[in-house]
Amino acid sequence: MSALYFGTAAFILVMIALGLLRILRGSGSADRLMAAQIIGSGGVAVLLLLSAAMQLPAIADVALMLAILAVFASVGFVNWGSGHDG
Repeated sequence: MSALYFGTAAFILVMIALGLLRILRGSGSADRLMAAQIIGSGGVAVLLLLSAAMQLPAIADVALMLAILAVFASVGFVNWGSGHDG
């Protein structure tokens, strides 16, 4: 079962790499924000899969902290963008 977890984590990492390309080539800030959210969600998913595969619950705690940081990063991006438009 852990091989399935590792394989799924590898697939998600490939999708995260594609998200990074989208950030670099994104035409607008909304594209970049969405790609950053995908990277954050993918990172959480990878960490949770690794936690289950290696039976290390501490990795799940790191995944939860990453999820919280991703939310704050989005809020900060939205607030920063709205402050510079007007």
